[in-house]
Amino acid sequence: MAERIMYVQLKSGFDGDRGPAWIARVEFSRSWRSLRFHGRKLRRVAGTASANADSNFYDVETGERYWVSGPKRDRTDGRYSAQQPVVDDDARSAYEAFLSGAPISGREHG
Repeated sequence: MAERIMYVQLKSGFDGDRGPAWIARVEFSRSWRSLRFHGRKLRRVAGTASANADSNFYDVETGERYWVSGPKRDRTDGRYSAQQPVVDDDARSAYEAFLSGAPISGREHG
C-alpha cells in the first residue's frame, strides 16, 4: 500500500468545512480507490448516483463522508473556512518538512 501524508476532513453532520480535520498518514490501496485512515476503511466516491461536491471518500462501515486531499503549503486546506487541522503525531515531522519546502513522500516527481 502507498502511504502518504494527507488532509482529511469529516463532512457528514457538519455545514461546509466545519467538521473535524486532520493532517494524517493514510495508506492507499494499489488501485487508489480506497484508503485506511485512523483505523477506518474509506472508499472513493464514484459514479453519478454517489457524486457529492463536498466529499470524495466515504467510510464503508458507517457511510460517513470525507474530503481527502494533499496538504497545501499555505495551510488553506479547508475549502470554505480557515479552520486548522489537527496534525497527527506520526505525521508531524513529514508535514513540517513539507511546509518548509520538502516534497511529500511519494510525490517527489509530481
